[in-house]
Amino acid sequence: QETLFPYIRDNLKEYLRAHWEEEECQRDIRLLRKQAQEDSSLDGVVPIPSDGGSGEEELERLIQAVVDNVHWQMALDRKTTALKQLQGHMWRAAYATGHIKGELFEDVVPAIRKWREAGMKVYIYSSGSIEAQKLLFGYSTEGDILELFDGHFDTKIGPKVESESYRRIATSIGCATNNILFLTDVPREASAAEEAEAHVAVVTRPGNAGLTDDEKSYYSLISSFSELFLPAST
Repeated sequence: QETLFPYIRDNLKEYLRAHWEEEECQRDIRLLRKQAQEDSSLDGVVPIPSDGGSGEEELERLIQAVVDNVHWQMALDRKTTALKQLQGHMWRAAYATGHIKGELFEDVVPAIRKWREAGMKVYIYSSGSIEAQKLLFGYSTEGDILELFDGHFDTKIGPKVESESYRRIATSIGCATNNILFLTDVPREASAAEEAEAHVAVVTRPGNAGLTDDEKSYYSLISSFSELFLPAST
């Protein structure tokens, strides 16, 4: 929230100008345009015109439409594939040049190593794209820690607030949902995972959204991965 998303907002126009002619950037634009068409009935949506003209003025008009659309989506905290794909490509460039690094709480890596030593598998499921996940963990403050994860999932498997997504993940990794512990800071995601019969712990970290009294009393809460005591895999 303090580094990755502000980087997108602050550098989007410059990134588009620099990469506009590249096929990857044009694929991102086409996906955003398609999403804008699907969002046409929503309040405040910013349409992205087709690239039908030429000249510097037309290019700037198109770039501004993309910037306004992305800022609109981000302001609503949307999780569309189109948005996440563009963000992932921007972050890749920023990580590769050292402009940003993935920041991890100090308890994360020791805990994951301990779980893996106990025979457990660890997967990431995030609203951020798989590519963005791999960048965060590949260029982290702890170095490249991708080897600690057995797989990655994003919203292509389904929204994190729908129980069917967790069933699909379980099927994909060959595991019953009741053998999965899902960690999240979002109660709606926790509810969806529980509905799929997965175990859940809600993580309370500095900067996370607050919980209601009912949520605090209902869910198992942890503030550090070191608080988890998991049984060894059988």
